[in-house]
Amino acid sequence: MKYRKKPVVVEAYQTDKEIIIHTLEGDMKASAGDYIITGVNGEQYPCKPDIFEKTYEMVGEQ
Repeated sequence: MKYRKKPVVVEAYQTDKEIIIHTLEGDMKASAGDYIITGVNGEQYPCKPDIFEKTYEMVGEQ
């Protein structure tokens, strides 16, 4: 079986400094330039810029 990820809009911003993000899997370090994504249930996690740009596209600003 093959599955496609449902289209979900998330909020994200690109950090300009190293920070620690408290994720569902534990604390993770985000480096400068990483995106911090807030998921559908309010959870946050870091994402490297190259992966973010392959996975997400801007749909508008709030």
